[in-house]
Amino acid sequence: MKKIIRTLLLIIVIGLILSVWDGFYILKEGKQAVITQFGAPVGEPVTKAGLKFKTPFIQHVRFYEKKILIWDGEPNQIPTNDKTYIYMDTTARWRISDALQFLQAVGNETRAQSLLDDIIDGTVRDLVNKNNLIEIIRSSDWSAEFMATSYGLPPQLGRDKISEMVLETASKVTPKYGIELIDVMFKRVNYIESVRKKVYDRMISERKRIAAEKRSLGEGQKAEILGKVERELREITSSAEKEALAIRGKADAEASKIYAEAYGRDPEFYAFMKSLESYEELAGENMSMILDSDSDLFHYLEKIDAGK
Repeated sequence: MKKIIRTLLLIIVIGLILSVWDGFYILKEGKQAVITQFGAPVGEPVTKAGLKFKTPFIQHVRFYEKKILIWDGEPNQIPTNDKTYIYMDTTARWRISDALQFLQAVGNETRAQSLLDDIIDGTVRDLVNKNNLIEIIRSSDWSAEFMATSYGLPPQLGRDKISEMVLETASKVTPKYGIELIDVMFKRVNYIESVRKKVYDRMISERKRIAAEKRSLGEGQKAEILGKVERELREITSSAEKEALAIRGKADAEASKIYAEAYGRDPEFYAFMKSLESYEELAGENMSMILDSDSDLFHYLEKIDAGK
């Protein structure tokens, strides 16, 4: 009898321990929970962290993330409005805004990712189909002047505005699943191989055109600078020649004045010196000179010899 009582007491104690163990749960920060009873949700979602109580064995806890989650779609080949095929790689941020509604409509995060695949990819495809390639690849903050110069088209929407339109459209669908879509971004836009070659050829052609314009502008500036240098050189040369002629004229005048004064003082000596200079120019190192008795030099030498 005592053995039976001990066994019953042991069973009761174990039952109490298990009840206490299963009757409490801890909700961590960044998590939210929904209590279910026989598979159906009971009450409102639990969002405040701490030690919580539930009915043991009967109720169960479904935990969900409260933080922002990342959706990363597969790159899709999509045609634009101007019939150009591109690969769109899109990403988005979302969170579970209503855990109870999320449980009822979706169930778990894996299914939510698949649901977002359909919603976001479909919205992206629709908007890409309605816009030209230039609107997908360019940024919305490019100026109208830049666009008109580079592409010959005025700006309309741009990649950023289109991603905002994707967010606005998709956000109208997700709340019924307990999902809040925070933002949608085009992570990468790429061309298919046939289009990529045409784009590269166009880029090369455009860069060559810009390089030709720069070279032409440089040649024009070079010609302008060389013309200015040549003009300044002619002005400097002309001024220097004018100054040199003035100095030369003044020097010649001074020389003529000196020659005139010297000639006036002793005309005979001046004539003698001029004769010596002319003979000096004619005579060489091993040259013998025969003088005529009627020459001026002979008479000068004769007078010098007589004076001795």
